[in-house]
Amino acid sequence: MQKVPPSGLGPLGKREERLAWGMLLPTILSVSLIIILPLCAIFWISFKPISLADLRPPTVLVKEQLKGQINAAGDAAKIRYRIRNSSQSKPLTDVTISDIIPESFDIQSTDERCSVDETNAIYCIIGVLEGGQREVIEAEVLINDSFFGSEKQYKITQPSTSSVGDNILTNSELTFENFQKIFDSEEFITVILTTLFYTVFGTVGAVVVGLFAALLLNINFRGKGLVRGLYLFPYVAPVIAVAFSWINLFDPFSGSINSLLLQMDVLDSPINFFGQRPNALIMVTIFEIWRYFPLSFLFILARMQSIDIEMYEAADMDGASPLQKFWYISLPMLIGIMSILFLLRFIWTFNKFDDIFLLTGGASGTRTLTVNVYEQAFAVSNIGAGAAVAVVIFIFLLIFSLLFFKFFSQEEGL
Repeated sequence: MQKVPPSGLGPLGKREERLAWGMLLPTILSVSLIIILPLCAIFWISFKPISLADLRPPTVLVKEQLKGQINAAGDAAKIRYRIRNSSQSKPLTDVTISDIIPESFDIQSTDERCSVDETNAIYCIIGVLEGGQREVIEAEVLINDSFFGSEKQYKITQPSTSSVGDNILTNSELTFENFQKIFDSEEFITVILTTLFYTVFGTVGAVVVGLFAALLLNINFRGKGLVRGLYLFPYVAPVIAVAFSWINLFDPFSGSINSLLLQMDVLDSPINFFGQRPNALIMVTIFEIWRYFPLSFLFILARMQSIDIEMYEAADMDGASPLQKFWYISLPMLIGIMSILFLLRFIWTFNKFDDIFLLTGGASGTRTLTVNVYEQAFAVSNIGAGAAVAVVIFIFLLIFSLLFFKFFSQEEGL
């Protein structure tokens, strides 16, 4: 009798396992690169004092012009090169430019930093260009007869340049200033608390409302398909459309909701739902629940419909009430899918940016960590600080996921 190895796989099984891993390896590597490379770039940038202007490395910019009145052969003109450093702070060294002067020009004299060879090529050594420094180099020329022949117009060509500059993206300069700046900010704790409120209540609300929606549609009634389609509308509708619809509905001056509440004498004055604290944070959280409960509803309903109907029939024979059937039969069967939905919705909501940005722009106490990333990186032009906030988000979600799988998922057998 052939002995089976402790792993439970025989020689054929091991060959099949190696073949499977070999076929999956390209996909695993490509997906890993898509995830790991941007993540490493964000970590690297978070330790760099970098702004939007630093994303493009410093280089030499040259603009070439032909100056002078040219009417006949022998007229004098100047070929002018305007040179500047693209960076306002970083110097460039070993700066040189070179260009080919057309044969229709006879070079008379050039800048002392330049030389001309027998092929009419001009080569200039600039040396050092400080941040924002500008230089002008001119070459005096005479027009010959060929200019009015095949080369009636001087064709501006891009001169070749070379330089040595410090690229802040690739050098070894690292700093903790970005993290120090965000942690020392007086608003950082407020931003953290706002993010947690929005994430926790938005996630729990979406799962709970999805559960109740699934319970309602787990029974047969006329028009069930139409109601299911209406439930899915918030999730499939374009976010920009529904966001501006909510803003118009709850507008304090022209919104239908305020007008209706005033006419019913529920309110004495309009409420600025999206423009004042804490109404704005509550409203964006309600919007999050309304928009994303259909996802929970679909998964929970699918799981409910897979529960054996005989369990409910046995509970009916024992005289169980609807609440008891839900608590002792449905809920234990649903807790697994609900925990997975909670994990996914927590991560997605914690990373949510577009909903809050469209509704309030992060104002009125709705500034979350993702909005903070945008404001640091683009509004303030501090890419390093924005990357540092993104690293904080990643670390927080990583810790949350590890704790979730270590404690909660073990209890539910996930």
